[in-house]
Amino acid sequence: MSLVDLKNWVGEVASLTKPDSVQWCDGSANELESIKYLLVRNGTFIKLNPELRPDSYLARTDPRDVARVEERTFICSESEQDAGPTNNWMEPSVMRTLMRESFLGSMRGRTMYVIPFAMGPIGSPLTQYGVEITDSPYVVASMHIMTRVSADVLKQIEKGAEWVPAVHSVGMPLIDDMGNKTKDVSWPCNPEKVYVVHYPETREIWSYGSGYGGNSLLGKKALALRIGSVMGRDQGWLAEHMLLIRVTSPEQKQYHLSAAFPSACGKTNLAMLQPSIPGWKVETLGDDIVWIRPDASGRLRAINPENGLFGVAPGTSANTNSAAIESMSYGTIFTNVALTKDGDVWWEGLSKVAPEGLIDWKGNQWEPDMGPAAHPNSRFCFPMSNTTTLCQDWEKPEGVELDAILFGGRRATNVPLVAKSYSWQHGVFMGATISSEQTAAAEGPVGKLRRDPFAMLPFCGYNMADYFDHWLSMGESSTPEALPKIFQVNWFRKGAEGQFLWPGFAENSRVIEWIINQLEGKNKGVATPVGIVPAEGELNLFGLAVSEQDLDELFEIDFESWSIEVESTRAFFAGFGKKLPMQLELELSSLESRLKGQVPSRSV
Repeated sequence: MSLVDLKNWVGEVASLTKPDSVQWCDGSANELESIKYLLVRNGTFIKLNPELRPDSYLARTDPRDVARVEERTFICSESEQDAGPTNNWMEPSVMRTLMRESFLGSMRGRTMYVIPFAMGPIGSPLTQYGVEITDSPYVVASMHIMTRVSADVLKQIEKGAEWVPAVHSVGMPLIDDMGNKTKDVSWPCNPEKVYVVHYPETREIWSYGSGYGGNSLLGKKALALRIGSVMGRDQGWLAEHMLLIRVTSPEQKQYHLSAAFPSACGKTNLAMLQPSIPGWKVETLGDDIVWIRPDASGRLRAINPENGLFGVAPGTSANTNSAAIESMSYGTIFTNVALTKDGDVWWEGLSKVAPEGLIDWKGNQWEPDMGPAAHPNSRFCFPMSNTTTLCQDWEKPEGVELDAILFGGRRATNVPLVAKSYSWQHGVFMGATISSEQTAAAEGPVGKLRRDPFAMLPFCGYNMADYFDHWLSMGESSTPEALPKIFQVNWFRKGAEGQFLWPGFAENSRVIEWIINQLEGKNKGVATPVGIVPAEGELNLFGLAVSEQDLDELFEIDFESWSIEVESTRAFFAGFGKKLPMQLELELSSLESRLKGQVPSRSV
């Protein structure tokens, strides 16, 4: 669509939503300052103590609008089969009627903002463009951080660049059909009528009723993953829920690793890892989304399309992620964390003891018996440029060559600390069978185990069986030598007493070291039914208080429990019917065969 098409589309949305005014955003610093001023005046932002937290703000959402709403997220493909069994589907024409009815007059009394944005460096061949229309100044401020909002995007569109139209409304007009005015609130939303809708064939996004970032910042999960995954399928690349890092060894050799973990399972911590072992260095290229494309030589190149970090606050501390703490010392938007009496922020895990005089995330004086002071899914949002561990090549237009891909989730049992796949096909099987304990990042019972293939269950914009097949085809179109090696990791395995067997956080650098040594051929590992694990003595444990018993438990492959896992996986695969790629069925059968003849010890 051309620039003329864009202007016509903006006019059509304005005619439908009937805002008081229309403001085209240019991405300037002055624009962001005026939006922040407006948000403070509206009561949406609380300005934090500038001596403690310069240019930083706290937002409190409506308590009913605190997370992504997966049951209200729809993939409205022309065919229900194209959406697949893991997505909510509605016939597109029915949904369009519903959206028109919902959006009719939805912006009365409000300003309609038009946000031209880029996912990726403007001008890069890997970049995708979008234009989000919203009536939420919070969205404008957050999009300034999370994407590249710029008038230069309009120049790219004028030159013929494709762009994704995205429409968002909080669903709370200030003037009704009769002209009666309603007083605004600090966090407008319509939580009883939330829709996050994607039309894959026409590359459109419509979001209604929620102001929360995962539902309203439409460049993130909606464009970069749900619509992005469809673009990737059609154009021969991958849009993935992954972090991206550069690892430099003591010999100054550089490697690039991506990793897919479900939300709130440690992506940001690994993305900003500060190794505990001497001589190793990790630099951040991205913490949440990675686009992967093959180059002319068949090597896969990766890029982070985002411009900021939107991380989970609880559990983040100087001990778990000191780089994140340092990076949010200024220019940060916090959402649903607690407020200290001296105008700073706090959340569970930031310190062992909560400071006195806290105001909780709902705005009430907090006492310890009232539950968490910060919402479990409370967030921090800051620009990539803040990141103290940022890699200087993070905006490299052509991306970086990918050497390894990691898959992982929260598993208290079964899954070993680290295992290398036997092949690309086996690695795809690893990704397809990720399961993780439910976290607070999405609605649902916390702690329940659920399948989350490639950590993409809420984000794949088409039939996941076809998605598995697309991953397999990426391997078939290249040579084994050119492809990244695939590993599975699990920092969360527990012992019989319920304690974590692995210290995690900075010590995960020891696992990264083993992975790099695998890439360099410095260690051989031991073949197990689930993959190649470190042989005895290969994992660097110098100075680490991990007992031999805990180490054995970290890598134990129990036949009985894994046999149950095989049957669970078979039942999960059955849900995809005949569309499930045959290669994954073969990998499941191979796993079952290896379990029956499994190697009894890592020391063999």
